[in-house]
Amino acid sequence: MKTVSRVFNYEPNVRPDTREKVEQAARALNYRPNPSARSLASNRSYQIALLYDNPSSNYIMEIIGGVLDACRSRHYSMMLQPMEPTSGGYRPQVESLLHQYRPDGMILTPPITDDDELLDWLQTHGMPYASISPRRRVGQIGATLDEREAAAELVVHVASLGHHRIGHITGHHSHGARAWRLDGYRDALLRAGLPFDPALVIEGEFSFDSGIEGARALLDLPEPPTAIFAANDDTAAGVIYEAEERGLRIPRDLSVFGFDDMPMARQIWPSLTTVRQPSHEMGRIAAEQLLAHIGDAGRGELVKVPYEMRLRRSTGVWPSRE
Repeated sequence: MKTVSRVFNYEPNVRPDTREKVEQAARALNYRPNPSARSLASNRSYQIALLYDNPSSNYIMEIIGGVLDACRSRHYSMMLQPMEPTSGGYRPQVESLLHQYRPDGMILTPPITDDDELLDWLQTHGMPYASISPRRRVGQIGATLDEREAAAELVVHVASLGHHRIGHITGHHSHGARAWRLDGYRDALLRAGLPFDPALVIEGEFSFDSGIEGARALLDLPEPPTAIFAANDDTAAGVIYEAEERGLRIPRDLSVFGFDDMPMARQIWPSLTTVRQPSHEMGRIAAEQLLAHIGDAGRGELVKVPYEMRLRRSTGVWPSRE
């Protein structure tokens, strides 16, 4: 009976063949652990909290799906908790959440994952957490991606199509991703032998509306860009909307590209050139690392996931190169 308990509590000291036999028997008997009994026996809630404060609902939905996949396979439940920063940062809300619901651990998404005061407080109080795309990487567990290099590779590709004036609409200043993608943009210009023009960089917020506003600012310049790199796909969709409102044809008159490869990137027209950030997979990996850490405090790591370029119809050769 102790072995069965260890299997369903995902304790590390169980041989793989023994774990498989117990799980096969459970499936054959359609057995499901009783959550209340598990909690009483182990002093755990068997619940983790996913914290978010992000304007991109597409990104968050992908993360949620991945976290749920990991939770289901380990008989855990997930609590979704929206956050808003106060004068005290995120910590007061997190303290209230812990007091009220007592989750076994937390998954932090950007920009919460970059709140140093909160991270220090969680570590001081021994609260297990995993981070997705954290700016602080030493000693963290969760999932990350080389966003700087991914952005640089995509911008270099667009420059190779003959675009010499490439605008950039950034993400929100509180996100580590904003800095990585902006740095990648600047790296790419250097590699392509193109000058950096501050007038071509517009502040954004990772949102559709900021894509519209950013596109207006860039397209109203005396010498507008021939291509625009939006910090995420939601922002890129806003750029396409504004361009269409002005009667511009994409990519004939303007190339547009984003970052993340959300489902909408394949659904809009023209389909969006972007970087595939496997957000669903990153959610799953972060949850798996967190649950491993909850089972054994020595386990868990920050897993680096690969990216892929998705070259679609929203980018093309600048006419002067045809």
